[in-house]
Amino acid sequence: MRDVFIAGIGSTAFDKHAGQSIESLAVGAAVDALIESTVDRGQVGALYLGNFISGPLNGKEVLAGIVADRIGLPNIPCTKVEGACASGGIAFRHACLAVASGQVEAAIAVGVETMTHASTKQTTAALNCAMDNENDGPSGLTFPGLFGLAWRLHAQRFGTTRAHVSAVVRKNKRNGLRNPLAQMGADLSDEEVAASAPICDPIQLYDCCPTSDGAAAVVVVSKALADRIAAGLKHPLVQVLATAQTRGSPHIGGHGDLISFDATVAAAQRAYEQAGVTAKDIDLVELHDCFSIAEVIDSEDLGLVPRGQGGYWAHEGRTAVDGDVAINTSGGLLAKGHPVGATGLGQVFEVTRQLRHTHPNQVQGARIGMTHNLGGTGVACTVSILRGVQ
Repeated sequence: MRDVFIAGIGSTAFDKHAGQSIESLAVGAAVDALIESTVDRGQVGALYLGNFISGPLNGKEVLAGIVADRIGLPNIPCTKVEGACASGGIAFRHACLAVASGQVEAAIAVGVETMTHASTKQTTAALNCAMDNENDGPSGLTFPGLFGLAWRLHAQRFGTTRAHVSAVVRKNKRNGLRNPLAQMGADLSDEEVAASAPICDPIQLYDCCPTSDGAAAVVVVSKALADRIAAGLKHPLVQVLATAQTRGSPHIGGHGDLISFDATVAAAQRAYEQAGVTAKDIDLVELHDCFSIAEVIDSEDLGLVPRGQGGYWAHEGRTAVDGDVAINTSGGLLAKGHPVGATGLGQVFEVTRQLRHTHPNQVQGARIGMTHNLGGTGVACTVSILRGVQ
């Protein structure tokens, strides 16, 4: 397999984009990534578009072909991919594989979602398509319910408290204040977090990521093309050391232990092996904090934090920008927002800026970064490892 490099990135803010179509958001991010990459549109050999619920919420499918047409790409394969919340990460992996396999010299991955125009009832119904409703639907368990159970088990086993989990919320909301693309940055106290509206005990409003509109895009190229365009770039290249995808249980009751997601553990192990690095080499990670307790569990599943210590590390400041390992310097899903199909590529966008040393909330000396994108009840997961090229 050939080496793969990120040559260009683009992203909208993750926020409410009233009056903008889903296609226009995707096109804007894609055009920005193409311009930044200096790659000619005729050199792009494939497009992969991550999206989850444009059908039920927008009445629109075939978005990959629509976006490619609007940005002027040639008659190339254009594929929409779906893996619930992991759709963007899967699109990125497919683009990397197309280049690594030698099928194309350049590929573009785009992720997009618009959600804020729909009612809460419509959005909830659409998001619930990410679970096996035939088998799990009769239980009445929702995603907040699933993560609420995970929180209770984690607390019972490891002593994780409200203050520990609030530290995750406070850190990510504070990080969001430094990211102009984040929609819900805030400087919160423990008391304010604990006083927010109850959602599904022990989960409260500030423990949940907000629904969002947004798009992100990444152009990846082969080493041969990277060498040809390097002199004309205004930024350093970032190498894709690994990108792994795994499957977990599609059933709520299919997990052996709710305080760990097998798909994350397996994807991380495969990514470390591909990249030839260990968890200790990771300087920063953008991980899937759809709920605050998810960051605690994810950080442990990725091997970045000892099992049972995720909440403690957050509370001690060890996952802050200047901590042992910086987690969600962008603000994560909790502050940046979660336009489902765009989230995974938004994570790649943020880590790429960190490895270029141009992030507004910069991790000093950042050299190797990771992204983690988890879908549904843990049914789909991608983990990618990136390295800055000096």
